[in-house]
Amino acid sequence: MSKSLRFICYCYTCLVLLSCISCKQNADKVPIATLYVTTLDKQKLLEEELVYPLRGTKKADATIIIDTSTTYQVMDGFGYTLTGGSALHIMNMSSSSREKLLKELFGTGKNAIGVSYLRLSIGSSDLNKRPWSYNDLPKGETDIPLERFSLAEDTLHVLPILKEILKIAPDMKLMGSPWSPPHWMKDNDDTRGGSLKEEYHDVYARYFVKYLNAMKGHGITIDAVTVQNEPLHPGNNPSLLMLAEQQAAFVKNHLGPAFEKKAIKTKIIIYDHNADRPDYPITILNDTLAAKYVDGSAFHLYNGSIGALSLVHEAHPDKHLYFTEQWIGAPGNFAEDITWHTENLIIGASRNWCKTVLEWNLAADENQKPHTDRGGCTSCLGALTITGDSVTRNPAYYIIAHASKFVRPGSFRVASNMEGNILNVAFKTPEGKVAAIFLNKNNKDKSITVKLEEKVIHIRLKAGAVASLLF
Repeated sequence: MSKSLRFICYCYTCLVLLSCISCKQNADKVPIATLYVTTLDKQKLLEEELVYPLRGTKKADATIIIDTSTTYQVMDGFGYTLTGGSALHIMNMSSSSREKLLKELFGTGKNAIGVSYLRLSIGSSDLNKRPWSYNDLPKGETDIPLERFSLAEDTLHVLPILKEILKIAPDMKLMGSPWSPPHWMKDNDDTRGGSLKEEYHDVYARYFVKYLNAMKGHGITIDAVTVQNEPLHPGNNPSLLMLAEQQAAFVKNHLGPAFEKKAIKTKIIIYDHNADRPDYPITILNDTLAAKYVDGSAFHLYNGSIGALSLVHEAHPDKHLYFTEQWIGAPGNFAEDITWHTENLIIGASRNWCKTVLEWNLAADENQKPHTDRGGCTSCLGALTITGDSVTRNPAYYIIAHASKFVRPGSFRVASNMEGNILNVAFKTPEGKVAAIFLNKNNKDKSITVKLEEKVIHIRLKAGAVASLLF
């Protein structure tokens, strides 16, 4: 993020941006909005620019009308997955560098980006050094009472980092997602693939309860859990195959009742996989006995189109939608990544009813490590690359920052039109402000008029630029 504030005025005869040094006629005016711009050439990275009233009139290339009287979903937040590997690298920083980074990520000051939502793995994900669960046993052993359940692995890095984050952002919402049950509960007795044995459905439901209570014992509240990360992808390590009918049976007969019995308020979210299979969550939600325990459905976008999420909303408008994961492949392509992810996630997922937009994953080292063997992601580029105390901010950092910094939890998505290939999404914040994110998906610079009731704001965006407008 640029630490220097660039003052911007508009020449009323041509709508070309001019610096205040050369455009003196607006020097005495009060700015009416603030624009934060990222360009594809990285000459601007979330750069702050003041927007002044425009003198005279000239037809813009696009007119975007924001209607705050038409509201949609309430946003829970924007953020990342805090994997075990992410926590490892942040924990290994010096205390002063770590504190500075965490305040930048999770604070709400001028030079912070206000990340407000984190996803955690229940047990290990594939971005840990090795696969593990909270109840690992030697081959051939079982632990039906879960007496050997332990958060020991998480106490090394994840829990200490979470506690530091929550000091900065105590209202941070957390989601837990399992990559696999303990291997002894599965029909292949392995961390990779296989299915949950029916005889262990009740035990696994109690495993979730154990996790939530153990985290609570550390002062950490988990707002929501997904039943299974990518239930149709058993090739990852760890992973689990769980078809829709089995997930429905597990939720209605075991997980939901276990939460109800223990008065657990943590939300249950189903699916947590690609947009090409909206039939999966719809199948579960069509089962009224399962649906009564379900808050909503979660999605990734490695297959399918983001518009498919609205099919789930239309089928069950009383249930919520969450976007929970999308990776960027190393070494990354800044222009392509920020364009595709802003269009499909920040704008697309939000316009298709998602309450969260989360990137995968927060941090890795320069070699995209750690990751598990036999299926761990070897090229997942973190939002941050951390080498010692050195931090490189990658595309996902700016993609999320363009929303998280301005669209605070509790914001409502509001109506806005699309015109002239100026993609956008708008929100009304709890403070009563309007925040809108724009993508100029043209190969030429474009002038844009933004209208909100009596307010009229004129901006100009370079070809491909992403901008957040706050007013």
